[in-house]
Amino acid sequence: MDCGRLDHGSGSAGGRYCAGDARLYRHPASDRTGIMSDKAEVAPPQRAALFINRKSRKGRNAADQVIAALEAQGIKVEIPSCQGPDDINHSLLHLRDSIDCAVIGGGDGTLNAAAPALMETQLPLGIIPLGTANDLARTLNIPTNPEQAARIIAKGKQHLIDLGEVNGVPFFNVASIGFGVALTRALTSDSKKRFGIFGYPIAALRVARRLRPFHAEIRHGGTTTVTKTLHLAIGNGRHYGGGMTVSEDASIDDGKLDVWSLEVESAWGLIRLLPALWRGTQGRWREVITLSEEALEVHTRHPRSINTDGEITTRTPADFIVRRRAVRVFGP
Repeated sequence: MDCGRLDHGSGSAGGRYCAGDARLYRHPASDRTGIMSDKAEVAPPQRAALFINRKSRKGRNAADQVIAALEAQGIKVEIPSCQGPDDINHSLLHLRDSIDCAVIGGGDGTLNAAAPALMETQLPLGIIPLGTANDLARTLNIPTNPEQAARIIAKGKQHLIDLGEVNGVPFFNVASIGFGVALTRALTSDSKKRFGIFGYPIAALRVARRLRPFHAEIRHGGTTTVTKTLHLAIGNGRHYGGGMTVSEDASIDDGKLDVWSLEVESAWGLIRLLPALWRGTQGRWREVITLSEEALEVHTRHPRSINTDGEITTRTPADFIVRRRAVRVFGP
């Protein structure tokens, strides 16, 4: 993260925003984003707190470019002193009355770190995608070019999106148990920097051969589903893992968590499913259990690690809920 405190440009702080009942439009399948309605508040920002994760794939060299892109749109930029993602929440709470939006340059993990303060302050979020996967940006159809992303922020069109939560840990995209955890452990920072998004399939092929199925109980809606699975995932958004799709009709503001369990016995079975996972059509396969719930519990025979948007953050037993329309975000 950037350290030091800088003020750039000129302008005055804007007002506060209150959570409304905006819904988002679902685009046709040929141009679908993860949002459902075109009703959105428009309030162009004037003063932003900018957080850049310099450890992200592009963050180290992007700071000056991002600042220039925002200032070119008439946004005054302030860079709080932060040592890492955990400091973002404290900074946003401290600055809430002197800024009118938070702009984060980084990947999905950095965005997740800011989620608690974004919920509490209702400051709208501007995204400059600088990570490896950038799945939330992909869900919201935000371009990876900093200048184009800055123009979206400057237009001020705000959408309300859902936030998933597991054992109190927030996530925008997907939480997973099994294959997703093994993939996260295999995908090192060096491999992300070296191979970028292509590091995902390389790591996937390496770890798939070592995986063994595990048993899990999914408690939902007064019933229990028992599964023997290589991969159990709970999706809040539309995309994950560098472009794979949660489901054919997934959106990030539908108030639902999409669940899928891959009941395959071997790495070959998992590899056969990869094209369907990319398209979000895995629910058509007989080896896949799918559910859609507002809340659920996952229990395993032994505690198992849980990956949330590329970070291993908690373990089973796990309580999942969806926080409906919890975060404001600038989008097209």
